[in-house]
Amino acid sequence: TDYGSSLTVSLPAALQPHQPFQIVVRYITSDGPAIWWLDPELTYGNAKPFVFTQGHSVCNRSFFPCFDTPAVKCTYSATVKAPAGIQVLMSATQSTYLEEEGVYQFYMEYPVPAYLVALVAGDLIHADIGPRSRVWAEPCLLPTAISKLSGIVERWLTAAESLYGPYIWGRYDIVFLPPSFPIVAMENPCLTFIISSILESDEFLIIDIIHEVAHSWFGNAVTNATWEEMWLSEGLATYAQRRITTETYGAAFTCLETAFRLDALHRQMKLLGEDNPVSKLQVKLEPGVNPSNLMNLFTYEKGYCFVYYLSQLCGDPRHFDSFLRAYIEKYKFTSVVAQDLLDSFLNFFPELKEQCVESKAGLEFERWLNATGPPLAEPDLSQGSSLTRPVETLFKLWTTEPLDSAAAASSADLSKWRTFQTVLFLDRLLDGSPLPHEVIKKLSECYSSQLDSMNAEIRIRWLQIVVRNDYYPDLYKVRRFLENQMSRMYTIPLYEDLCTGTLKSFALEIFYQTQNQLHPNLRKTIQQILSQGLNPLPAIDTTAVATDTPAMVLEDKVSEATNGAISLRDVNVSA
Repeated sequence: TDYGSSLTVSLPAALQPHQPFQIVVRYITSDGPAIWWLDPELTYGNAKPFVFTQGHSVCNRSFFPCFDTPAVKCTYSATVKAPAGIQVLMSATQSTYLEEEGVYQFYMEYPVPAYLVALVAGDLIHADIGPRSRVWAEPCLLPTAISKLSGIVERWLTAAESLYGPYIWGRYDIVFLPPSFPIVAMENPCLTFIISSILESDEFLIIDIIHEVAHSWFGNAVTNATWEEMWLSEGLATYAQRRITTETYGAAFTCLETAFRLDALHRQMKLLGEDNPVSKLQVKLEPGVNPSNLMNLFTYEKGYCFVYYLSQLCGDPRHFDSFLRAYIEKYKFTSVVAQDLLDSFLNFFPELKEQCVESKAGLEFERWLNATGPPLAEPDLSQGSSLTRPVETLFKLWTTEPLDSAAAASSADLSKWRTFQTVLFLDRLLDGSPLPHEVIKKLSECYSSQLDSMNAEIRIRWLQIVVRNDYYPDLYKVRRFLENQMSRMYTIPLYEDLCTGTLKSFALEIFYQTQNQLHPNLRKTIQQILSQGLNPLPAIDTTAVATDTPAMVLEDKVSEATNGAISLRDVNVSA
């Protein structure tokens, strides 16, 4: 019911075919899946309220009446009235502000699907970071955002244009949102939304924004016509992202990031099982199912592997770049199905069509689209071996019996590693957990203090290792981390791990103390995690709960947590 109901409008019988007509719908909307209202306490500045919308995939029907399907595109205009001191932005190509009336007017001149209409309003200021880009953020965050992005966004846009043709949206601006933003980033045209929490993790920031840049061509200009084929946007955008990073940062870095993501894909495969239908690229969307529930690493990484396979059939990725430029030019501002892409590919390369590459045994296009399980082929990542080999060596040293901790400790200096090397190493330790007590003890002695000074993407993985191994000497760091985090991406994985193991009372205690700094939606999700396997949690009155009460309550009620098909801690997906 949060998503509303359908509206049918009967047209006058006298209306002639192709005769223009206008429909006016007067409506009121309040809290809904698309609209996130934040009190000042949930922002970084704690000064003014904040609101943003998140339309993907079918949330915008709670924001305004629309044809909420990616198959339908239209231009839009909007008039927004806001109090003085509140800056309003939308995913539009044109905007004006009438200061006397406090009214903003927006216009998107190119047709977009409903999910790409986006609004944000709050205590936001901006700075130019390139000839066609500016960054928006709360005042206390703006200097950091400028220092991270000044000059380099234009470099990414230029690289993308050299590969896939002109950037058609005019401006490419970025707005950093408070930690309540429910995903990492969203490719709203002209105005990428991105969570502020990612600012401290430079390499993740780079990859996430380049991915959204790639969506300007794949997803925004040319869109999947049905949510059953989201890979057409995400797989192509991931491929384009990696072509851009190869051009700007080199093949080794791209291969390292790809290895990290494919590791995550195989981890998800183990959890889901190889026969799970959500591992198909063309997944069946049943009536009443939210399309966002079908969005997983297969959408991105299995889709990427198929696109990479198509590029390899051409023999030279630059030939495939030429095809993608032609594909964009042919289909821009429209929505497509997989057959449109594949027919265009075979028509662009008639020699491949003559060879019947679409029917190659074991690698048939139809099998790529409709078979469950892992990708039929994966990319050659040997160009990244200078970065991945040290990770593999260090992991082997720490997991080979008998443990030679001195040799392991001296074999690598993590402070000199790239972030993706460190998270790949920690992810593999996570996969092997629980580890022998001697190993986790020596790992802590060797790395714990060093990891404390690193970014949150690294710290959360070490803390997950601490939790999955019940390593009590470092538990205070888990508490300290959760006391200072308000974002879904850095809280849910730890609460999932805490509640799967023997530390549920510890988790409940932390939640009682920190819940008021969390957005109500996140608070509800964590309560559901804490309730798993228990009687329903009562409404929490923090003024009446002593710090030792949660443990006492749980001693009577704790039971083995029921495991769902997949845990949030094992999935980290951006749009």
